[in-house]
Amino acid sequence: MRTTWDFTGARVLVAGAGGIGAVVAGGFAGAGAAVVVLDVDEGRAAQVTASAGPGSVKGLCADLTSADACRDAVDSAVRLLGGIDVFVHAVGVNDRRPVLDTPDEVWERITAVNLDSAFWLGRAVGGVMVAAGYGRIVYLSSVSGLLAHPDHAPYAATKGGVDQLMRVMAREWAACGVTVNAVAPGYTETDLTREYLAGPGVRASLEALVPAGRLGRPADLTGPVLFLASDAAAFVTGQVLYVDGGRTLV
Repeated sequence: MRTTWDFTGARVLVAGAGGIGAVVAGGFAGAGAAVVVLDVDEGRAAQVTASAGPGSVKGLCADLTSADACRDAVDSAVRLLGGIDVFVHAVGVNDRRPVLDTPDEVWERITAVNLDSAFWLGRAVGGVMVAAGYGRIVYLSSVSGLLAHPDHAPYAATKGGVDQLMRVMAREWAACGVTVNAVAPGYTETDLTREYLAGPGVRASLEALVPAGRLGRPADLTGPVLFLASDAAAFVTGQVLYVDGGRTLV
């Protein structure tokens, strides 16, 4: 794919080495950036590092479900990169079941991974960027933050929370040269959705809800994320960009 954006010399931190995070990390590396990827799965982080080519992406293993671990991960990334110009939060888990069938531990795990890490990592990265007077933060949200999908209560709550967290960060840090935005995918084929999409009739039923007639792919998110991280989007902050094939139109 032809490179549209030039991130030569940019220092990029991506949280999440699966699916969308891996493709986005590769997109930044291909555009000239130095990239560090965080993931709880050391093997997955290493796979992203290997596929991106020698030297362009470094992987760090980190469990991002505690404040201390998030602070330590950001500190490690700063040491490796010499600073952070761009941060992408692409961490997310889901567990599809009705509200009345959702046990406490499922709610706690999803909120810890999806929302707590978004706050703790964003706060740590924001401190670095505000001090430097420059930064671009992009959160991976979801159409579930807007639409009321059944069997998605914890996931939808966390994505709605990410959207509002992003807006407050954008408001507080705008005068410091830091923009904060979110990209909200529609139904996208990733490790998070693969098993669900394999169910009888699931793929066809979801495709029928998308005006574009297909599900999203991780590569569909790369351009929007790189745009929001670029100087072309310097006056864009506090926005949710839906990348959903028109799903939110119907």
